[in-house]
Amino acid sequence: MTTLVTGATGNVGRLVVRGLTGPVRAITRDPAKADFPAHVEVVKADLDDPDSIPFDGVEKLYLFVHPPTAQEVVDRAVRAGVRRIVTLSSGAVTYGYDTSHHLPVEQAVEASGVEWTHLRPGEFAANKIDLWGPSIRADGTIVHPEPDGFGQPIHEADIADVAIRVLQEDGHAGRAYNLSGPPQLTQRDMARDIGAAIGRDLTFQDVTVDEALAYYVSVGWPEEIARYILGIAGYEGGEADDFSDYEYVVSPDYEKLTGKPYRTFAEWARDHAADFRG
Repeated sequence: MTTLVTGATGNVGRLVVRGLTGPVRAITRDPAKADFPAHVEVVKADLDDPDSIPFDGVEKLYLFVHPPTAQEVVDRAVRAGVRRIVTLSSGAVTYGYDTSHHLPVEQAVEASGVEWTHLRPGEFAANKIDLWGPSIRADGTIVHPEPDGFGQPIHEADIADVAIRVLQEDGHAGRAYNLSGPPQLTQRDMARDIGAAIGRDLTFQDVTVDEALAYYVSVGWPEEIARYILGIAGYEGGEADDFSDYEYVVSPDYEKLTGKPYRTFAEWARDHAADFRG
């Protein structure tokens, strides 16, 4: 039976597709971006158009969260015979910051009556490509107002490792796995690791939060998400969440599932050096 992967050309989805064994159907809006092994069936479809998604013969579904049509996608999948859904959700659900984006999709999946597992990663290291990449490539600088502020980014390959395992193994039904990433780093630490990967000394621009926000939006980052990243709005777009008591813990779920530690940010930077070179 086939495993269907939505968001198949995304940062995590493309790794899931490449790591799965057996029949795989990769769903993407732009098949020209798909570069997968010969055994992968690439289909042009869109989560905005659930009728375009071919669920025939599909047993397992890797579901990228897209709230507007999630209920319809899940309903169609279940009617077609899908028996296991693995959801790419968010650690924001675990900590109560997300009640209107990832959470309703989790709830739709849980109410479907089929086996389900949620993956709840924290901060994606890959966000740095869009946030920092343009200025690093241009002049070796970084636009961020708090160089000594902390973060805990996770390598997308760690998320994919878990997705592949829970799609192909039994024993994960009804569980939500928190994928925190390795121990916390400052933004300055991350800049050092990227600089080492590309052989370039990087510096932070002296910017205010508002100036950083304007810059992030100018390079294509959604304003509501940029506000959350900068700590000037909550996840739902309202008032900023209070992170004063937030503890950057390392969730044990990844190591328990895979038997290995999280990949470091330095390793991620080396893997993505080409994204930061001019």
